[in-house]
Amino acid sequence: MAATAAAILLTVPGAKAQWHPAGDKIKTPWAEKVDYKRPWNVYPRPQLKRAAWLNLNGLWNYAVTGLNASTPSKWDGQILVPYPIESALSGVGRTLTKDNLLWYDRTFTVPAAWKGKHVKLNFGAVDWKADIYVNGTHVGAHQGGYAPFSIDITSALKAGVNKLTVKVFDPSSDGYQPVGKQKSKAEGIWYTPASGIWQTVWLEPVSSKYISSLLITPDVDRSELVVTPEVIGAAAGDKVSITVKSGKTVIASGSGEDGKAVALRIASPKLWSPDSPFLYSLDIKVISGGKTIDAVSSYAAMRKISKGRNKDGHLVMMLNDKPLFQMGPLDQGYWPDGIYTAPTYEAMVYDLKKTKEWGFNMVRKHMKVEPDLWYEYCDRNGLLVWQDMPSGSISYDHNPWDMTHWYDKAETVRSAEAEQDYREEWRDIITSYRNHPCIIVWTPFNEGWGQFKTADIASYTHQLDPTRLINSASGGNHFKGVGDILDLHKYPAPEMYLTDPDRVEVMGEFGGLGLPLTGHLWQEKDNWGYVQYKNAKEVTDKYVEIATHLLDLAKKGAAAGVYTQTTDCEVEVNGLMTYDRKVVKIEEARVKEANDKLTHAFDGK
Repeated sequence: MAATAAAILLTVPGAKAQWHPAGDKIKTPWAEKVDYKRPWNVYPRPQLKRAAWLNLNGLWNYAVTGLNASTPSKWDGQILVPYPIESALSGVGRTLTKDNLLWYDRTFTVPAAWKGKHVKLNFGAVDWKADIYVNGTHVGAHQGGYAPFSIDITSALKAGVNKLTVKVFDPSSDGYQPVGKQKSKAEGIWYTPASGIWQTVWLEPVSSKYISSLLITPDVDRSELVVTPEVIGAAAGDKVSITVKSGKTVIASGSGEDGKAVALRIASPKLWSPDSPFLYSLDIKVISGGKTIDAVSSYAAMRKISKGRNKDGHLVMMLNDKPLFQMGPLDQGYWPDGIYTAPTYEAMVYDLKKTKEWGFNMVRKHMKVEPDLWYEYCDRNGLLVWQDMPSGSISYDHNPWDMTHWYDKAETVRSAEAEQDYREEWRDIITSYRNHPCIIVWTPFNEGWGQFKTADIASYTHQLDPTRLINSASGGNHFKGVGDILDLHKYPAPEMYLTDPDRVEVMGEFGGLGLPLTGHLWQEKDNWGYVQYKNAKEVTDKYVEIATHLLDLAKKGAAAGVYTQTTDCEVEVNGLMTYDRKVVKIEEARVKEANDKLTHAFDGK
């Protein structure tokens, strides 16, 4: 994961760079390991990887102004990118409101080795609406808090030092956009907002003709891997060559054109699964006039997700045409020191390592989207992912906690502006992350939060990606026959209170067993859990009891379970770990034993 280029540290005239975490809230062990000169110095786009890149993370100038302000002439101080301004690790710890703009500013120099190349500026994610300026020229804008975006800034560059300015507007839950669990005033199950830049910012050099994206689709039934490249600047006669390797051995190769699918025959494919997460490596090149003018590396897996009947005749999820009971935690992806942004790469994957150690084979990524590197870890280590769309416009025309009956009407009415924004962001999320083999389920809605036009959105999701299953409404307004999955929520023990013979039935949330531990709490009083216990043994006893009950439900048609949750989260104390990740709150061996029985529920092991 080593970087191939060093980040440039912003220097503020007349001042020495200073950084330390803000506030007095609990922090993870990795907070002390943050390198403020080069935070998150890990190549951020593993499935479209080039050799050269320049990390722009580090200390930037920042200012918070009114909505009508122009580019500041004076700055409020320094902020550590890529941590949200509200976070401790940003060094600021300041709340942004609907009446504010957040400004970022730094300088950079394009490496001399990039002479003659186009330069792309890449953002992993900025929440929510961003305008980008280079040397005072507006080079682009982006709306949406969860998907990556890129801008060709070549025409705005000058020799020597260049100035980069970013303007951000984020009304959080006071706006209409998807926000997930963020709320302007955090309380209960709603958490601190995460405004501004919250993933890596970086530069890369490209040729005038370059690969902008790939669509990688495994076809297990035909023993083919189908790769569709998109090439910017492609001309007649240009070719894209694709080589597939198993280790160092070339097993398939082919060539095609911009926008055309290339089917590569994979003889006797090694199938990907949680027990054997095998990945093929890909080398892709653009050939023009007999010369290679762009080259990227990627990876892919041969795996199939579908529905089918298990030995008891129940409709279940199939992986590679075999029934697989999926068991995983609800994973919020929040951090006490970084909010949306894990302190370091090592911190981010720690949660996933523990998830795997505890015997889970799946993760439900709840109301948030992670950096590409999070999904890459799941790809390489065999964790299935159910991916939620972060909810927005949380208003109700029903009791959101009464999910025990069928609906026959459209739900919350959104404005045309909010609906368009939702569709565009969901599209961007799916197209940005669809190549990750770990993702097997898309979930557009959760518990009726901003749910609307459910059948239409389920169909829209399927059109965007027909290769995965659609969980139309996790614990939400249930419509018969809509999507592939009927997802029920019940705390603390799961129950099957609705059935649909045409859909896979899953227990999408249950558990919530609370254990507050002094010294590891977001706040000392008024913490919350569905039920609370006194020690790890009591929590584990109840977990095993619930898991045994879920195993009985598997015999009656339940196909998966999602336990709430991986970690405590702000005032919620129902995590398997504390919010600061310093204490595991369960007896790990017993939990793994219970989970192993569940993940093997359909194969008799």
